[in-house]
Amino acid sequence: MEYLDFELPIKELEEQLNKCQLIGEESAVDVSETCQKLIKKLEDTKKDIYKNLTPWQRVQLSRHPNRPYTLDYVKALAGDTFMELHGDRSVKDDKAIIGGLGKIGDQSFMFIGQQKGFNTKTRQYRNFGMANPEGYRKALRLMRMAEKFNIPVLTFVDTPGAYPGLEAEERGQGEAIARNIFEMCVLKVPIITIIIGEGASGGALGIGVGDRVLMMENSWYSVISPENCSTILWRSWDYKIEAASALKLTSKDMENLNLVDGVIREPLGGAHSDREGTFQIVRKTIVEELAAIQKLSVEDMISARINKYENMGVYKE
Repeated sequence: MEYLDFELPIKELEEQLNKCQLIGEESAVDVSETCQKLIKKLEDTKKDIYKNLTPWQRVQLSRHPNRPYTLDYVKALAGDTFMELHGDRSVKDDKAIIGGLGKIGDQSFMFIGQQKGFNTKTRQYRNFGMANPEGYRKALRLMRMAEKFNIPVLTFVDTPGAYPGLEAEERGQGEAIARNIFEMCVLKVPIITIIIGEGASGGALGIGVGDRVLMMENSWYSVISPENCSTILWRSWDYKIEAASALKLTSKDMENLNLVDGVIREPLGGAHSDREGTFQIVRKTIVEELAAIQKLSVEDMISARINKYENMGVYKE
């Protein structure tokens, strides 16, 4: 287990608890009372830390190396029923976006999401979760397939942004993202979107339009990352903490601004501290949200989806 800077008090208490339990196992000394006190102190410390997280600390949690990624969710939710589909039928198969068919219970879904790597080799293979145009076109191809067979779409957003390379722009990065946003607005099947980690800029919006857009408690959603915002405004990354607060990018902020439909609470300590508990919460939420969407006719569903986005923001003509 890796610990972030603000989690170090938790690390110290867990090490003390492990030592206490080890002494109890290897000797005849009764340390049960001491262990119980440490457990209580550990629980209180976790509650105190995670109830008072700053926006920047939530950004750090969203990037925690042990946090579940898209394929972790897909494997936990769909198991052996998941069948990955590849390619955009034009350029190539973008490894930064994965997609395919699978089942949650008896209900089929088209799973689509950005996939990051968990070590240097896999991060390079997945391009750090930054999709090229062919990734978004693959996603759109799979959405159209889902529409053809009347299968709900489930997307997982976790990206620092779309790939900004010259070759991506030459192949139409902006057009690919814009096309996906347009097509998702009128797709004739339910769409549930969950921001599981980072939700940055157009890279997130390319698969982020849905009837229900939900955020994991310790995820973030914004037009720009705190570091890049700091670089633009202050010409330095040193003000990323201030930028994170100013951007109003946390799940609570997004819910208060009515830019997302709900927040999925994570187990105490974050999704990485209790993966199985997190998967169970997400599964329950998906089932409940889909049942609510399916009560609407196709016409009413699309109309509600479009109206939701039309009513976002404040403007004056």
